[in-house]
Amino acid sequence: MSIVPAGTEVPYQVTYLEMTEAPTGAAPALPGDLRLEVAGKPPVWFFLSLYDAVGQEYEWVDQHDEAPEDLRAWLHGPDMALTVAYRHGWPQGFYLLDRREAGICDLAYFGLVREAVETGIGARLLQNAIRAGWARAGTEKLTVNTCTLDHPRALSVYQKAGFRPVRVEDCTRVLRRDRDPSKFAD
Repeated sequence: MSIVPAGTEVPYQVTYLEMTEAPTGAAPALPGDLRLEVAGKPPVWFFLSLYDAVGQEYEWVDQHDEAPEDLRAWLHGPDMALTVAYRHGWPQGFYLLDRREAGICDLAYFGLVREAVETGIGARLLQNAIRAGWARAGTEKLTVNTCTLDHPRALSVYQKAGFRPVRVEDCTRVLRRDRDPSKFAD
């Protein structure tokens, strides 16, 4: 096992994807013991706890750079919707839809906590997020991005769901946490 220590500069690629037509048919049914709940005006600590639970292994750290009052204003905006998937009394994952740009719904965040990966809910939750994104009248396009620091299957999952890559960007960042690449082997 080879740990990449915090402080190491690493290259990564961001892939920007979009979907220009709403899917037909209903989203696949979620398991009966999984419930979705829209978080109304969530506290910053709640959002960051979900963000960290899903993204701590994938270098999701950027939201911690925001001032709490700016993050709160962003989360509480009328065009933002945070939906949490609960099972067994605790969050399994979440998605955040951002509709601030006219005609576009951005799937700003989507993910499962480690304990929910490989339980069969990911693709169905994503399809529910996609349907929720298209639900508002006037939506012309759904967008999402992922990067090579995310789960190794993230890009293929988005493509299988109907998103198409439109741009790739090469980037670098200094890791803020130790990274164990063996956790991401398929």
